[in-house]
Amino acid sequence: MSKTSALRVVGDDASSTAIPNDLQAFWMPFTANRSFKARPRMVARAKDMYYFTPEGKPILDATAGLWCSNAGHNRDPIVQAIQKQAAELDFSPSFQFGHPKAFELASRIAALAPNDLDHVFFCNSGSEAADTALKMAMAYWNARGKGAKTRLIGRERGYHGVGFGGISVGGIVPNRRFFGALLAGTDHLPHTYDREKQAFSKGEPEWGAHLADELERIVALHDAATIAAVMVEPMAGSTGVLPAPKGYLKRLREICDKHDILLIFDEVITGFGRLGAPFASERYGVTPDLLTFAKGVTNAAAPMGGVIARKHIHDAFMTGPDHIVELFHGYTYSAHPLACAAGLATLDLYRDEGLFEKSKAMEPIWADAVFDGLKDKPGVLDIRQVGLTAAIDIASWKDAPGKRAFVAMDKAFHDEGMMIRTSGDCLVVTPPLIMSESDAGQIVEKLARVIDATAMPA
Repeated sequence: MSKTSALRVVGDDASSTAIPNDLQAFWMPFTANRSFKARPRMVARAKDMYYFTPEGKPILDATAGLWCSNAGHNRDPIVQAIQKQAAELDFSPSFQFGHPKAFELASRIAALAPNDLDHVFFCNSGSEAADTALKMAMAYWNARGKGAKTRLIGRERGYHGVGFGGISVGGIVPNRRFFGALLAGTDHLPHTYDREKQAFSKGEPEWGAHLADELERIVALHDAATIAAVMVEPMAGSTGVLPAPKGYLKRLREICDKHDILLIFDEVITGFGRLGAPFASERYGVTPDLLTFAKGVTNAAAPMGGVIARKHIHDAFMTGPDHIVELFHGYTYSAHPLACAAGLATLDLYRDEGLFEKSKAMEPIWADAVFDGLKDKPGVLDIRQVGLTAAIDIASWKDAPGKRAFVAMDKAFHDEGMMIRTSGDCLVVTPPLIMSESDAGQIVEKLARVIDATAMPA
């Protein structure tokens, strides 16, 4: 049997429109492929707070896609901006050439970022942004004549995408263990979570700022003269919402300044309103040297990511002959015209609808709804919340770690009409910033039923 015989073909051959009658060709990312293809969780369209299945069943999106559709789905101003741009300029190289919207969007993003985070380098995803920031840090020290500063410090349970730099500095074990030795010269701070001391904290936990002092031990071990940068998430999201303890990020900044080490904030998740501010660095009053972003910058309507650099980082590269490339790094689709158009329309939408301010105002309402509705459910071990995020740790089924949350995610979709995420036996919800108080109530009610329904193995 030929490969095309397994397809229903519209047109003369498979190069026309081939409509698959099975699901095998697509190797899905971060997915239990066999389970999905046995019982698919399929969506065909989306609007505002909802996805819709191919049959038209509404699915309440309690995840903002993948932490990214902050303004809800299929927003008309963004759709129109992309359509107009596609008809006007489909592509322009950003190597030695430019287009106006790239410069406009960079200026708008720099204006949102705090203090002298003034220079924006575009890429296409959070993974690319993380690797870009790490390369910038190492190149910066070379430009400064300190080429021995190459060591990169991350944190246990940290997530910085799936490039080799990101997984080397990241600290999520399954993302690392299959891929060899990774980058040499990395080390890791301890993660910031201790259930015994932090359980059921609303917002930033009181306990844990001292964990930043572990950086002093790492510096003593390796010597500051060898360390280029420390990269952390202000809130570790993919591992199950670990908010930074009060004072922790300020302490990291102080130690980095003391030892002449760059501080990188990975704000791919926390940027663009998720924690009630344009960037979490503003919420915490800490300015990193480099800040990564992606996801919410275009409301996920087009792929885009980037790095915002402080003035001294950027200027360190601008010292040689002016006809020479200053940083040998970039991507074919950096500052893609369609992504820039989507980004500008998204920033307009955030501004015009006051979504950052709405996120901040909704935070205590959301926190109360989650804690009041779920804290006393049987098998709930902990709830963590900061901004418009929440994670609920549930007791595992005996001899099957992670399966209860997986079944809960499946039941939420098929039985409750809601999309959630999981991390181990942890249920994670990160709704769009347009969420109403009624939406928050629905999410919590559906979660409560799913937790009850998975209390014992089926």
